[in-house]
Amino acid sequence: MATPLITPRGYAKLKNELDYLWREERPEITKKVTWAASLGDRSENADYQYNKKRLREIDRRIRYLNKALERLKVVNYHKDQQGRVFFGAFVEIENEEGLTKRFQIVGYDEIFGRKDAISIDSPMARALLKKEVGDEVEVVTEAGRFTWFIESITYELF
Repeated sequence: MATPLITPRGYAKLKNELDYLWREERPEITKKVTWAASLGDRSENADYQYNKKRLREIDRRIRYLNKALERLKVVNYHKDQQGRVFFGAFVEIENEEGLTKRFQIVGYDEIFGRKDAISIDSPMARALLKKEVGDEVEVVTEAGRFTWFIESITYELF
C-alpha cells in the first residue's frame, strides 16, 4: 500500500480536479445523456452510450478523489528539512558516468503525468531520505546496484 502523503501543491491539484469534475464536466455530460435518452432507442444511440460511459468514468474518478482527499496527509515544508532530503524535496543526483537526474519526491497520487517526480515508496527515494548534498547513495533495485551522488536539494514553498 502506498504511503498516504501528499505535497500542498499535489493536494490542491487533486482538489481542483474534483471541483472541475463535479461542477463543470459532470453536469455537462449529464445534460448530454438526458438529451440523447430523449431521442428514443438507447440500444443503438451512440451519443447516449458514449456519454453514459463517460458519466460512469467521471463518477468513478469523483469517488476515488473523495476517498483519496480524506486519507491523504498534507506534508508542508519545515525549515528543519533544509539541507537534507525529505518528502517534497527536489533532488539533483549524478552517477559515476556523469548522468544527472532531477526530480521531486512526492506521494503516489502525484507521480502520474509528471516526468520530474518519484514516489516516496520507490527504492531511489528510500535510499535518498535524510541524506545531504555531497553524500554518496547506493540504490538497490531489481536491475542491480547503482551509486549516485547528491548534487543539490531544494524545497518549493507553496
